[in-house]
Amino acid sequence: MAELTPVKTATARWRALPWWARVTVVFMLGRALDTILLLWQASIEGANAWTSAHPSYLVFANIWDGRWYQIIAAVGYPHTLQFDTTGHVTQNQWAFLPVYPYVVKGMMALTGMSWEASAVLVTVLCAWGATLVFYKLMRARLRPSTAMYATVLFSVAPVAALFQVAYAEAMFTLLLASILYLWVKRRFWWMLPLIVVAAFTRPGEVALALALGLWVVWRLWRAWRGTEPIRMPELAASVIATVVALVSGLAWPVIADRVTGYSGAYTETELSWRVSYTGWEPLVPFTPWIQGAKWWFTLWLHTPAWVGYVALAALVGLAVVFLLVPPARRLGVELRLWIVSYGLYVLAVFFPQSSTFRILLPLFPALGIVAAPRARWYRIGMVVVFVAGQVGWLLLAWTIGDYDWSPP
Repeated sequence: MAELTPVKTATARWRALPWWARVTVVFMLGRALDTILLLWQASIEGANAWTSAHPSYLVFANIWDGRWYQIIAAVGYPHTLQFDTTGHVTQNQWAFLPVYPYVVKGMMALTGMSWEASAVLVTVLCAWGATLVFYKLMRARLRPSTAMYATVLFSVAPVAALFQVAYAEAMFTLLLASILYLWVKRRFWWMLPLIVVAAFTRPGEVALALALGLWVVWRLWRAWRGTEPIRMPELAASVIATVVALVSGLAWPVIADRVTGYSGAYTETELSWRVSYTGWEPLVPFTPWIQGAKWWFTLWLHTPAWVGYVALAALVGLAVVFLLVPPARRLGVELRLWIVSYGLYVLAVFFPQSSTFRILLPLFPALGIVAAPRARWYRIGMVVVFVAGQVGWLLLAWTIGDYDWSPP
């Protein structure tokens, strides 16, 4: 019997580990990489409005939205809005949903740790859970090696530093991955509490309602054609899940209006973050990206506006093609409907700027498509590209300047 080489021995031992242990190792390696990158960036950070020069890891991990979440945990949400000299709502806590800051507040009470330490701990624990569920989600549709490689990409994605800073993205990703997994497994009743909690963690629940609604229509169409019958309990549960997602997704703006007594409190608060780009303009669905195409290409690239419009059309066209390739079909209709629905949601309401990279994180099921090629050079190359993307994103978005126009 031939003696095993060290490489084959290590490979055999790796494959012998239970799936959750392998996923945890991948997760820990990803967090080790991001810790190094964040510490490096903190070491070159100068004094700024958020921190002193060369801040510690915990301080550096709690800037930007982390400060808003800390304010919410300390004093809650304002009952009276502030307005600028032109009569428009100024930036305030209503742009940030309550689940994450109050869970962190609970962690503080449970452990006695500071806000900074508790926020990072909650984020890392949620990210760990999200990584485990993400693997199970990928494994439900893909071969084991592809699912594991997709998990590697998930752990080193360009915005993966969000998995260890004071942002709600890791918590929302855990909830969303769990919802999608339960959807794939047709466990609609189990989805309901997660849908409600997710709606008060990060914006985007209306996209889930759209995806579920489209799935119901698709199932009814298949049943009508005789391709795949649908049982009444499954139909009822899926319709209820759709309604719960829709109602939950629309609840926060209603709550903001009722508490403040100001109609449009949430929408105008969100718009206050884009005023430096567009000025004060009402939200008209699907116009922000058209505005962004003109703004970025004319002001920053000094090209005619039509160049930006063509680039936007090409981007949308490439996204459509991306979802039609054979690896995309392997994800199944549920995950593709989510990708389409969330993509439409982003196109409808968000102005494209530096935060867009973070906003696109819920499209993580698309990593199952990116992970499909099996060539070694491709897989190593994509990891290198993703890590380079992390460095670029941190330098662009997390670094603080005197006048910073590129928040994460």
